[in-house]
This record gives sequence, C-alpha cells and structure tokens, in this order.
Amino acid sequence: MPMESPPEETPERRAYYKKIGEKNLTPLWAVMSSIITPEPKSGCRAHLWRYEEAKDYLLEAGDLISAREAERRVLILENPGMPGESKITTSLYAGLQLVLPGEVAPAHRHSQSALRFVLDGSGAHTAVDGERTLMEVGDFVITPPGAWHDHGNVTDEPMIWLDGLDIPIVSMFDTSFAESYSADEQPITRKTGDSLARYGANMLPVDYDDNRPVSPIFNYPYGRAREALEQMRRQDEWDACHGLKLRYIDPKSGDFAMPTIASFLQLLPKGFVASAYRSTDATVFTVVEGTGRTTIDGEIFEWGPKDIFVVPSWKWTSHEADEDAVIFSYSDRVAQKKLGLWREDRGNA
Repeated sequence: MPMESPPEETPERRAYYKKIGEKNLTPLWAVMSSIITPEPKSGCRAHLWRYEEAKDYLLEAGDLISAREAERRVLILENPGMPGESKITTSLYAGLQLVLPGEVAPAHRHSQSALRFVLDGSGAHTAVDGERTLMEVGDFVITPPGAWHDHGNVTDEPMIWLDGLDIPIVSMFDTSFAESYSADEQPITRKTGDSLARYGANMLPVDYDDNRPVSPIFNYPYGRAREALEQMRRQDEWDACHGLKLRYIDPKSGDFAMPTIASFLQLLPKGFVASAYRSTDATVFTVVEGTGRTTIDGEIFEWGPKDIFVVPSWKWTSHEADEDAVIFSYSDRVAQKKLGLWREDRGNA
C-alpha cells in the first residue's frame, strides 16, 4: 500500500520523475510513505548528558570567551541523532549557560520563548522587562517572547542553568526577530518579587487586562513547588506512570505557563517503579534531587542530580527511583494540544 511503501519504480516512471523534477514537481505517491508515517518518526534519539562532565567543559569555555563577547556563553545539548541542527528534540532547543562572577550577559530580546532552570549557584539574577529576580537552584524562570532580558552575577561563584527555547518552532514558521539593547543592562523599574506578589497568590490586580498567552509570573521558586509536592505526597495518591507530577501554569488562565513549551515538576518516591508510558511530545528531563534510572525503548539510562536526558516522541519510557527523586521536564505538549495533535499511551497503567 502507498501509505506503507512507495509503488514500484519502473524505467518509465523514473524517466517521468526526472522530467517533472526539472519543473520543480514531484509525485506524492513516491514519497507519501516517508512524509505521512504510521507512527512518529524522526532522527531524535534518547540520550543522557552527565552534568559534571558538561560543567567541566562549560567552565573551560569561561576561560576562552567572555559572556559579553559570546552574547550568551552556552553549550548546546545537541541530539546525537540530529548533529549540526542545534536541537535536543525536533521542535526544541536546550543549552547550558554559564555566567561567571562579575559578568553580565547583555540585554536583548527575540521572538523565541525561553525558560531557565537553575542547576548551580545562588544569588545571580535575571532581569525581564524591568524586573529582576534572584535565582536559586531549582527555580523555573520564564522569558516571554519579545521581552527584554539580561543576566548578571554579583556573587563570588559561577552560575549555571539549563536553557530551553522553542527555536526550531520559530524557525519552522520563519518568524524569528532579534534585537540588542542599547546598554548591557536594562533599567530596573519594578521591585524584586513584584510579579510573584501580584500574580502568584491565586489573585490578580483588580484592573488586570492582559491576554498575552504567557504567564505574568517569570520566576517560579523551587521552594514553593517542592513544598507543594511534599504536601501532596501525604495524600498517597501516586500515578502509575508519573508518580506525582505537576505542571507550571499561567495563573490568569490555568493554561501552561508558556505558549509553546510545557513545563513540569514531578516526585518519584523511593522504590517507585513506573509503568511504561509514551506520548507524542519528545521531552527533556533534568534531575533536581535523587538517583535512579529511566528505561527508554529498552535502553537504560542511570541518572543522578543535575543530569539531563531526552526522551524522543512515542518511545516507551519508565522511571525507577532508588531514593526520593524530583525531576523537572519540558516539552512541546502545549503546542501539540493547541493543534489537536498530542497523544499518549499509558500501556497497562
């Protein structure tokens, strides 16, 4: 059948294909089975990056190039199945960013949405549209599309975080714009903690009227999220596939916090063995606490704190925790859901 394999090629057909190819035409029946596949299919491969190894390389980069010269001193986590494409999944980007003591990563803005998940260090800051937030390990920080943002480190220790962006999505739509600010740092016009106070207590200012599809909170502190998981643990209601898994939301709508990137935090209790699960959103995971392993399509990946791994679309996956483990993850699930494309399979759960 054409949906499963192309029709046989004959000399006459090959001659025909060559003739119409000169007019920039091609027969659908010859390619249909490769562009409309029975199941998700891409070059994306499961892979794990050891944080300590990547950190050594990142610190070495700190001796080679400054944050100002690099604009952003980042090592891209490049999927081994898609070399040279600056992708960790087919639709998302990931990188590890370093800001050394006394440095500023200059202010700029771009069409791409970005998240930061803090892995190392304490007290450096990110500024977004006139407000600074201090960054601690486990904090989830948002940079909305088009928002001015810069990073600075006034501490005496390096600061490292995981960057997640929708660069491949924006590139697919050919809608990328970027602009540098006129100074290294933008003016600060709002007090630290202002957005969390205004929007992070299940309340909104009485005259709030902003329908942008992104959360008005730009730092979700790890301490709050971790306490939520701990409180919910007491109910002892564990999902067979995910343990206890929460999603970060936009408080004004209840939707995901970002328009193209879904973000999650989950708790796997000691000894937990998850049921096999698969979904269409290829997902990036980073471990905050604990040790364990994840089996992806039969391949076992042992992980510990700050390690990063990627699960491709529609691959059977299960987690196992040797001790209480907390894992942050992000994917393009929100975009897939908006387009009616997302699908999951809970196996025998």
